[in-house]
Amino acid sequence: MKKILKYSALLFFCVFGCAHPPVTEKIDEVPIYSGSKHQDPLIQRHSPLFAVYGYNDPWNRIGTPSARTNEKGEELVYVDEDRPAIYVMKKEFTTKRGSYTNLIYRIHFPEVPFSLVPFYLTAGKNVGLLVILTLDKNHNPLLVTTVSTCGCYAAVIPTSYLPKDVYPDDWNLSKPVEVYGEALPPLLDFRYKQFPKLWVHLRPDLHRVMNLEVVNEKMLTEKDTQNLIEAPVLPMENLKKIPINGRHTSFYYEKWPHKGFVKNSFKSWESISLSLISLDFFVGTDKVYGDSNTTGTRFYTSLKPWNREVSDMWNFARFLRFNGWKL
Repeated sequence: MKKILKYSALLFFCVFGCAHPPVTEKIDEVPIYSGSKHQDPLIQRHSPLFAVYGYNDPWNRIGTPSARTNEKGEELVYVDEDRPAIYVMKKEFTTKRGSYTNLIYRIHFPEVPFSLVPFYLTAGKNVGLLVILTLDKNHNPLLVTTVSTCGCYAAVIPTSYLPKDVYPDDWNLSKPVEVYGEALPPLLDFRYKQFPKLWVHLRPDLHRVMNLEVVNEKMLTEKDTQNLIEAPVLPMENLKKIPINGRHTSFYYEKWPHKGFVKNSFKSWESISLSLISLDFFVGTDKVYGDSNTTGTRFYTSLKPWNREVSDMWNFARFLRFNGWKL
């Protein structure tokens, strides 16, 4: 049974989720989103840069989760692509080796558009991405973790600050890290740069992480200002209090059975294809990052139902152990 689930999942992802059209844009022409100054110097220092390919299409732009009422007076939650925003949360965790800090950055897009050729399995609205930097006691980045806000496509990449004895036993520094059709670097080198910045390259339409780099922050002053977009860095709690008509609403549903999921983010194709495999009808739906005891949903990163708890990224130490890291 386990083998059937494993190979069925791989088949769906490889056939439907991993066929990417080539990206032809020159990097010099790609807009870069940069977080604005933040009162917490640690959050400001490590705020990633996001290279957004396909910017001319509005669904490829980083936006602000927003709300309005439609002509029937019904609440409509959406992502406003004309107002970029980056959301952040700081969270501590401890292992046998020591104490660490996670800086969790969250961005959202209006949608992954519907497409049959190429077929986009993840088509849906209000989709997002988490980028997590794990820092040591000296505030040096040890790990970079990226994951869609549905819990899909999780990847953990070590940096040059991470001791080699912490790596998974099968980690290969000479091979790219394969993540369902994307190839990421096996190591991110933060050395030899006065002000290093993580640079996240995002695939158009799908909003998948297609590359990670470490660059000098100096590149921001050298970049054509027309291609540089500054986004406010806001507390992640703001997603639970979006203004609408003189009151506030949440980006997430607050009642069962949808509690904890992003409003209007249901992924029809993923539900049809993967709900039986994962035993989760809402598989692929974007969700809150938080404690499942209060959010109503678990931020799991493995399709196998028996791994639902151990792959939950909220308990980050356990999540790392599940993936072979010995931090």
